[in-house]
Amino acid sequence: MYDEWSQAVDTHAQAADRLAEAARTGKPCAPIRDLVGTAADAYAVQEINTRRAVEAGRRPVGRKIGMTNRLVQQKFGIDQPDFGTLFADRSYRDGLPIPVGEFLQPRAEAEVALVLGADLEGGPFTVADVLRAVDFALAAIEIADSRIADWDITLADTIADNASAGAFVLGNTPVPLLGLDLRAAAMTMTRNGEEVSTGSGADCLGGPLNAAVWLATRLGRSGAPLRAGDVVLTGALGPVVPVEPGDVFEARIGGLGSVRAVFGP
Repeated sequence: MYDEWSQAVDTHAQAADRLAEAARTGKPCAPIRDLVGTAADAYAVQEINTRRAVEAGRRPVGRKIGMTNRLVQQKFGIDQPDFGTLFADRSYRDGLPIPVGEFLQPRAEAEVALVLGADLEGGPFTVADVLRAVDFALAAIEIADSRIADWDITLADTIADNASAGAFVLGNTPVPLLGLDLRAAAMTMTRNGEEVSTGSGADCLGGPLNAAVWLATRLGRSGAPLRAGDVVLTGALGPVVPVEPGDVFEARIGGLGSVRAVFGP
């Protein structure tokens, strides 16, 4: 039994090292599914690199939910959401330049961000619990990224790779949830003035609050539940779009205003 546990730990470390090396060198790596088979193992790999990041001085500021959009799930053959950690040094400001060279294979997606005003510890949780805990919502653009070459990912690959997290931009208009129907919120995203993605809140796991309930319940009894002040990116509202140097993305979400992600040359 000890030998099996030791071998699993060693395999997790190998997968984490492969992903970390890709991030360090800027050269995408082979998938890690040859080393990691289950979602539980993949989260163990994710945790290794999250712990390393914290030890290196990076500050976690919340969570991102991935694979909430049905079209994205179908593209990758994945049938469930996943989550990763957001870091302060990967939060960029609305309309200010983002260094595109910091990414390997960036893709932009429009999302609803929720900022918590209360902890969500315990659970399982209901929509009402999450509504009470959320301080306000914001329009957001996530820059998803993959350390795995050509985005050749399965569920295990993307979980281990911090749910393919890259960076994020938050809008500047905080909106309380009272009277706001996130499920019906329409989204339009443009790239350099041309419409490239449309959708609505309903395209995110049936509604962004559904995604938030899933995450809160998933983490509530773990050692790292959602806390007051956390940012939660709830998932893509429409198709994700590849990013090129010099691109300017603007996402407009009904009831939440707009947000821009401006990439340097």
